[in-house]
Amino acid sequence: MSKKILILPGDGIGPEIIDEAVKVLACLRDDFGLDIDMDEALVGGAAYDAAGHPLPDATLDLAKEADAVLLGAVGGAKWEPLDISVRPEKGLLGLRAGLGLFANLRPAILYPQLADASTLKADVVAGLDIMIVRELTGGIYFGQPRGVETLDSGERRGFNTLVYTESEVDRICRVAFDIAMKRGKRVCSVDKANVLECTEMWREVATRVGADYPDVALSHMYVDNAAMQLVRAPKQFDVMVTTNMFGDILSDCAAMLTGSIGMLPSASLDADGKGMYEPIHGSAPDIAGQGVANPLATILSVAMMLRYSLDAADHAARLEAAVSAVLDRGLRTADIAAAGSKPVGTAEMGDAVVAALRADGEVD
Repeated sequence: MSKKILILPGDGIGPEIIDEAVKVLACLRDDFGLDIDMDEALVGGAAYDAAGHPLPDATLDLAKEADAVLLGAVGGAKWEPLDISVRPEKGLLGLRAGLGLFANLRPAILYPQLADASTLKADVVAGLDIMIVRELTGGIYFGQPRGVETLDSGERRGFNTLVYTESEVDRICRVAFDIAMKRGKRVCSVDKANVLECTEMWREVATRVGADYPDVALSHMYVDNAAMQLVRAPKQFDVMVTTNMFGDILSDCAAMLTGSIGMLPSASLDADGKGMYEPIHGSAPDIAGQGVANPLATILSVAMMLRYSLDAADHAARLEAAVSAVLDRGLRTADIAAAGSKPVGTAEMGDAVVAALRADGEVD
């Protein structure tokens, strides 16, 4: 039975990078027998412009019916003057909540071909392979009460609530430990237990879950130290698990260790493995429409989708090998190109990955 994939191009560079991912999916379907059907819908600013809301009911319904969702990016300066309730990012948050996507997987992998693109010394980052597991539907981004109020004095006060239940912490920690069992069997739980009672509870629950995984070494680290350690000695980490906001920050920090945020995919999963897949780099409106964006993070998000939601690990491995072959050939978009070299454009990079797929991972 065909698997249904919902394509959400979104805003900014989203449509450009999604075009290249769709090329790859079409190649896997037509040349390698991947049994999929693709549909497309609006989200984010594009949806607001067309329908008056960043997440139309029709889009959410299609997402619920799909086996997996592939998202480009949302947001941009054009929509920043809107009320916060209808800004493009609310479409993204609505998808996560509406689909129950509580587990965000963000790998930070340094391709050996791009070691020179990292701002850190090669010996610090060579061989880097970290998986950051971020809780995605709780924490301060969703906690209530929240808002801005005016005090009797006339001064305004903003407030947000950091809140987690034990069950929310338990389930995200189990995702992290299960992943660690297939990797290096090390989990670092990141919190701020010395000043935040909510994350003191987080540490207690993580410790309790860890007792069910005796083969996995569990450590704990305060978030400020974790940020420092990612820059000082990142290879000490195997799997990191943390809250929504801390994971948002640390995963972007880890991304830059790899040389470019344009190289890193992500997966957001529900309890049954259904997921939404997207690059972590955002909509980059400053380069939208120029054909220079790096599509590899989106293409690698397709590989994660094949592996985690579509039960097609062989196709995932084939696609990852094609990306590596393209990098071996020396093709680089502007974000990963060496000074003085001539970068390729978005479409040219996507075409090269398709060519590598058709050559079984080797580019002529």
